[in-house]
Amino acid sequence: MRNTPLRTLALALLCGLTACADVTPVRDFNLEQVTGKWYLVGFATNAQWFVAHKAEMKMGTTMMVATPGGDVDLTYANLNADGSCWRMTHLAKKTETPGRFTFHSQTWNNDNDMRFVAVQYEDFALVHTIKTKDGVSEVLNKFYSRKPEMSAVLQQKFIQFSLETGILADNIAILPKNAECPGV
Repeated sequence: MRNTPLRTLALALLCGLTACADVTPVRDFNLEQVTGKWYLVGFATNAQWFVAHKAEMKMGTTMMVATPGGDVDLTYANLNADGSCWRMTHLAKKTETPGRFTFHSQTWNNDNDMRFVAVQYEDFALVHTIKTKDGVSEVLNKFYSRKPEMSAVLQQKFIQFSLETGILADNIAILPKNAECPGV
């Protein structure tokens, strides 16, 4: 049986993931194929800041660009209610494991261990990140889509994956559509 991204995601869910560190990147990850524009359509974490701001969050965009050295430049943009744009960039460094990257966020002063868990390059990417600050780790799952919507089937898979990685159901959000920042 062919190992498709959806099958990989289903297998990950069946494994009953209990430890964040056990989440492994998708096999045969191809960084060149993730290059381009993505919409952040799903967001899940137990982080306190998210609990307080979940209701205000809306869809944003992310540009992922492969560097010649195999790292990935990440540029996030989100249009605020007042019309201003919130932007953040990171250079995620490749590791020995394809599909796994690490970076330090200057904005949040935390270390990030980011893994592409499931990818269908022309459609979606599920990214699992373990964020660590002052010895405390939190899980963050992001669901990216090449278009500003997500099918009901993929929503359910994202929700189930997030529950399996220890995130409370109330802390899983399918983000409402939002206008884009200019220049993205």
